[in-house]
Amino acid sequence: MSALSFDDWELPSPPPSRTLSPPPSPSSAATPTAAPARPATPTPPAAASIPVAPTLAGNGGANPALAAVSVGDKRIVNGKGDINQLAPFKYAWAWEFFLKANRNHWTPLEISMAQDVHDYHHRLSQSERHVFENVLAYLTTSDILAMRNIGLAVMEKMSAPELQIYQARQVYEEALHTWTYQHCIESIGLDQQDIYNRYRVVPEIHGKIALANRRLEKVLRSDFDLTDRANLHEFALSYFFFAVIFEGCWFYNGFTPIFALQRRGLMKGAAEQLQYIMRDEVMHCAFGIRVIRELLAEEKLTLDPAALRLLWDEAEAAESAYAGYILREPILGYNAELHVQQFRFIANRRARQLGIAEPFPGAENVLPWLDEQANLRKEKNFFETRVTEYQTGGALAWE
Repeated sequence: MSALSFDDWELPSPPPSRTLSPPPSPSSAATPTAAPARPATPTPPAAASIPVAPTLAGNGGANPALAAVSVGDKRIVNGKGDINQLAPFKYAWAWEFFLKANRNHWTPLEISMAQDVHDYHHRLSQSERHVFENVLAYLTTSDILAMRNIGLAVMEKMSAPELQIYQARQVYEEALHTWTYQHCIESIGLDQQDIYNRYRVVPEIHGKIALANRRLEKVLRSDFDLTDRANLHEFALSYFFFAVIFEGCWFYNGFTPIFALQRRGLMKGAAEQLQYIMRDEVMHCAFGIRVIRELLAEEKLTLDPAALRLLWDEAEAAESAYAGYILREPILGYNAELHVQQFRFIANRRARQLGIAEPFPGAENVLPWLDEQANLRKEKNFFETRVTEYQTGGALAWE
């Protein structure tokens, strides 16, 4: 197929139709007849007129132009700038997030799952298989929910392109994470219908997803007017739930049961993939916290303390029920109480990073090794799977 050019719409006029005469009959073949009259020469069609762009009177015939915009016209939401004009940057830090994310590119196919297949079928106890399967069951749905929320709710409402560009990368990363879980499920040979349906049929898994859907439902609407102050506060709370709790606490803490297996030399391939995902999620959370801080400052907005308290309490209740189910029988080195205590500690950290009151004063870091999973820039994986280079997790500055 030939390449299209800008004048492809200018098609040649069709040739004039010609009427064919029937062949002469044999009886009239010998009878001379007058020569047929020559058809009149068709009048060539008028040349197609080429549309001309409208012009402004008094500007010498030049095409009309729009007024220039200033970098000061950009805002987190409700901006007056041009969404298609990337630079100059107002939020240069968002561009840096995008560059760092691209330096941390990976795919699940880089990591062998051969040993994990053996571990799952021959080394894990029934309780450990229960933990592994249900962590995957929760994560598979959570990352799709995260992908849709960013793409359909948050990204659409951000009015600075440097913010949207990082969020476009974030949408891709959530899809990559979903691929990773699917890669683990396929490699080990788990029943896909069973795993993917657990978030629907297991109340303790469904509870977390249902809470997320309820908290994010309103802001998914395209007609959600952020010039209304009440709606703006609702959006800020929803984004707080998504970035700080859903990604910054639930995801961060959610990988821990698999890391507990990894520390004992089990399911190392799956755990290494979760390490990559965790580093992505650290960046997602850091970006979200920065956006929230900028949004609150720009809009002179304060999050309602009572509304925040309710968010924390709902999140803790859902996480406690989830932990009680996946760890109904403790595994070596890990149990439901540790899981919930670590959730509270991470929640306090996120609150400090955002500059708000800690929701669970006095919560202790009961799993100090967990930060090692995200903060090392270069490491020989705990069980010597391979050397990996990381440029994001440990380099983030929490301002």
